[in-house]
Amino acid sequence: MFKRLLTLLVSVILAISFVLNGTVYADTLNLKSKSAILIEANTGQILYEKDSHKPLPPASVTKVMTLLLAIEAIDSGKIKITDKVVTSKHAFDMGGTQIYLEVGEEMTVDDLMKAIAMNSANDASVALAEYIAGTEENFVEMMNKRAKELGAKNTTFKNATGLPEEGHLTSVYDIAMISRELVKHESIFKYLTNKLDSLRNGKFSLINTNKLLWRYKGADGIKTGSTSEALYCMAATAKRGDTRLIAVVFGAPDSETRFSEAAKLLDYGFANYESVKVASKGQSFGNVKVFKGKKQAVSVVCRDDEYILIKKGEGKNIKTEVELKNAVLAPLAKEVPIGTVKITQDGKIIKTFNIYPQEVVEKANFFENLNKVFIGWLRYQ
Repeated sequence: MFKRLLTLLVSVILAISFVLNGTVYADTLNLKSKSAILIEANTGQILYEKDSHKPLPPASVTKVMTLLLAIEAIDSGKIKITDKVVTSKHAFDMGGTQIYLEVGEEMTVDDLMKAIAMNSANDASVALAEYIAGTEENFVEMMNKRAKELGAKNTTFKNATGLPEEGHLTSVYDIAMISRELVKHESIFKYLTNKLDSLRNGKFSLINTNKLLWRYKGADGIKTGSTSEALYCMAATAKRGDTRLIAVVFGAPDSETRFSEAAKLLDYGFANYESVKVASKGQSFGNVKVFKGKKQAVSVVCRDDEYILIKKGEGKNIKTEVELKNAVLAPLAKEVPIGTVKITQDGKIIKTFNIYPQEVVEKANFFENLNKVFIGWLRYQ
């Protein structure tokens, strides 16, 4: 009798915790994977977690970071997708999944990105890593540095592939944060969503290892991985409307469980939550006067799309409050906030973000200021 009452009490406490926090914790979804997490991509809010910070071998899910550094290099102009990469002996020597690059073989960055994202090719990963950083070792340093920048505290990468190596560990939370950064790059979806393709003028076929692309509504990435040590792992993302979710599972006992549990996490998220866009990138929230500037006023805008996450059916009474500075002094940089937007629901602040000058306003010289005074004087004559 006492055990039954204790079990009931624990269940009630968990239920209250869920209602108050909106986050599902370990085992309430009865997952078989060793660790798992579900986040909403726009806000980064955690919706479910199970041993989310436990360091585990990630297998080829490692390549989420490889792809992130590659797409950042492409989008920044450091490399071009048309660049030709020459295969080294080190890349040729990679084991595991490959596209069988030969030493000295040339392949474009575009084709290497396909091979990594779709086929999880280890030789392609190392070839591209070497092209970006000079050596795989240098690239791994970049991987670890970027991971720390993104708040990954339980990650140590030892290679660019995810092939088994002592100390090569990360957590589902860290991979979720890296994946969240990856999906900010619209150009990456060219590779993540590609189901079927080929290399070498159609001689080598590519089939995306992410089966959710065929099975799950809204699925559009990210990466699978498996080794005997890591078992079956996956980072998955799907978008419906304005809501993008990211699910990560490590240590699933088999491939099918990996996909079904990632889908189960996504199902839970879409059934219970939705993202609401409260501001668009470039949206103006008014004008602010500029003293001693080449312009007398500047538009104040939002730098990024801004979202809030709400439970389904609880999107009423959401209001926007804007606070702008009365005036600013030139020179004025675009990076300096000159206003704040508060999003409230039922009088409670649920999100706050800064807004910025739409453009740089340079300081007016003596003659320009004198001209303004003269024009102002004429208006009142």
